Amino acid sequence: MIKMSKYHMQKYERQIKDIGVISNILNNGKYASIAMCRNNEPYIVTLSYGYDTLKNALYFHSAKEGLKFEFIRTNSLVCGTVIEDNGYKTNQCSHGYRSVVFWGEMNLIHDLREKKHGFEIMINQLEENPNKIKKRFLENQSSYEHTSILRLDIKDIMGKTNE
Repeated sequence: MIKMSKYHMQKYERQIKDIGVISNILNNGKYASIAMCRNNEPYIVTLSYGYDTLKNALYFHSAKEGLKFEFIRTNSLVCGTVIEDNGYKTNQCSHGYRSVVFWGEMNLIHDLREKKHGFEIMINQLEENPNKIKKRFLENQSSYEHTSILRLDIKDIMGKTNE
């Protein structure tokens, strides 16, 4: 279940208050930018994802090692955003968009059943023909052994629009 943010938005009239709209943005997005911090050092990475509506979580796939893992091991609390870009409005000095900002905890998934679930969520969201891709990758056990799955449990979220 999505819980609205405790944070205050300056341009209150642009706030998206409808949870269904926020969920729609997450369900239709392809990339999320995730901000992390360790020992007062910031880091941001953009990753493709799949949104699990029931768990209110984003799933990501990744190599088994890298800078993001170093940051997550130190501090699993993250902040991220998904943006629906509706284009620059010529002669209006404005840009159309809908976006969500979320805060939560990033978890490395070890359980094989949940890894498979995370892959399914991502493929269903990202692929035009998910069954073809599932057959190619998910039936091969090495897909799970050589790839990490991360789950970002969303704790707080806020949406904003300029339509």
